[in-house]
Amino acid sequence: MCARLEEVAVLDGHQDRAWTVAWNPTGTVLASSGGDKTIRLWGREGESWVCKTVLEDSHTRTIRSVCWSPCGTYLASGSFDATTCIWDRKSGDYECSATLEGHENEVKCVAWSPSGQLIATCSRDKSVWIWEVSEDEDYECASVLSLHTQDVKHVTWHPHKEILASASYDDTVKLYRESDDDWDCLATLEGHDSTVWGVCFDQSGERLASCSEDKTLKIWQEYLPGNEEGIQTQGSDPTWKCVCTLSGYHKRTVYDVKWCHQTGLIATAAGDDCIRVFQEDESSPDRRNQPQFSLTATAEQAHSQDVNCVAWNPKEAGLLASCSDDGVVKIWRYKDE
Repeated sequence: MCARLEEVAVLDGHQDRAWTVAWNPTGTVLASSGGDKTIRLWGREGESWVCKTVLEDSHTRTIRSVCWSPCGTYLASGSFDATTCIWDRKSGDYECSATLEGHENEVKCVAWSPSGQLIATCSRDKSVWIWEVSEDEDYECASVLSLHTQDVKHVTWHPHKEILASASYDDTVKLYRESDDDWDCLATLEGHDSTVWGVCFDQSGERLASCSEDKTLKIWQEYLPGNEEGIQTQGSDPTWKCVCTLSGYHKRTVYDVKWCHQTGLIATAAGDDCIRVFQEDESSPDRRNQPQFSLTATAEQAHSQDVNCVAWNPKEAGLLASCSDDGVVKIWRYKDE
C-alpha cells in the first residue's frame, strides 16, 4: 500500500446508527442520516467541522438515504416509513415541502438525476420508482419498475445520461432508460453470488462498480454496438460485461462503493469496520478489457462497527466521508505516502 487515510474529523451527534452520508454539489455541506430519524447537516467552521442544522419531525422511522439535488437547493430523504421527503430552505430554514408516497414499505435509497428533473427511489417492496420534477415543484410518479425479484438496496444515476442503475438482494444489478414514454430494463448484470448492496458509475459513465455480500467488488465495462472487441450487442443497446473482480480484500460484506470522479480512486465501506481505497494501474496494457486495481490504503477499525456508507467530496480531491452503525460520521483525507 502506498497511501493512507488520515482522520480529519469525528462528528458525533446521531443517537442511533448512521446510515448514509452525502455531500452537497459544492462540497461545503455534508448531510448524514440515521436510525434516530434525523438528518444532520455538517459544515466547516475554521479548521473544524460542526453540526449546522438538524432536520427532524418529518419521518416516523429510520432515515436510510439522503441525496442533494444537482443545484444544491433541495435535499431528498428516504425512510423506513415508506416515504421520501423533499426539503428546501426557501423560508430560511430547511423544511419538508413535499412528501412522495407510494412504496409499500421501507425506502432504501433515493437518487436525484444529473438534470435535476428526475428522482429515483427503491424499496424493500422490490420496486424502483421514477418521479418527475415539474417546474412548479410537483413530484409525479412517471414509472414503477418491478423487475427485481427481491428487496432493492440501491439506485444511482449515470453521470451524464438519464440511465439508472439499481442493486438488489436478488444478486443482480439492473440498468434502465426511458423508451416510448415509459422506462424499461436496458441490461441485467449477473455475476455476484449474494446481495448487491451498492453500485456506482465512474466519471465517464462507461464503467460501473458493484459491491456485494459475497465480499467482492466487480468492475463492469460498457460495450457499444460495433465495438472493436466484437462483443455482441442487441440492436442499439450496449452490452455490459464484468472485466475485473476484486476479491480477498474484504473480510465481511461490502456495503458501499464510491468512485471518485476527480481522481479515479474507488472507496469501499464494509462490515469488517474498515474503509479501503483502490487505485487502477494506469500502466496495464489493456485497461478497457482487463483493468487492474490495487489496494492503496486501508483504514483498519475506521469505525467500531459496520461501515455503512462512504462519499467522496465532489470538489476537494481525496476528502472522504464515512458513517457507521456506531452512530459516528467521520471525515478522512487520502494521502499518498
